[in-house]
Amino acid sequence: MPVTLSHPNGLLQQPDYAPVALGVGTRLLLLAGQAAVTPEGEVTSTDLAGQVHSAMHHVAVGVTSAGGEVGDVARLTIYVVGWTPSMAEELLEGTARAQQSDGFTTPLPPITVIGVQALWTPALLVEIEATAVFD
Repeated sequence: MPVTLSHPNGLLQQPDYAPVALGVGTRLLLLAGQAAVTPEGEVTSTDLAGQVHSAMHHVAVGVTSAGGEVGDVARLTIYVVGWTPSMAEELLEGTARAQQSDGFTTPLPPITVIGVQALWTPALLVEIEATAVFD
């Protein structure tokens, strides 16, 4: 795979995601924010863990449709409505489901979680952008 994840000495050592991803490949994929919606725009889940899982599945679909694999994802940016640290457990539950169902790496690639006021419809709790590198 063209993406190597690492936990260098001197950076936070935790098991959920790697702080560094080195990508060496010939193609760069920038995937627009993915949400927990059907192709028709209907929301698929009402809880944060379910929406994270669904959005991560859409990331997997986007990456594989471009010829990559979920292991090629080098970075995730997760926008969460009304983010507070108490939401971390539910967010990580959703990513763990995606690791099981869609084959995302363990640990996950670098992640940034950003709290936002709202997304494009009030029913959405999360949107996930991805960057992938592959040959």
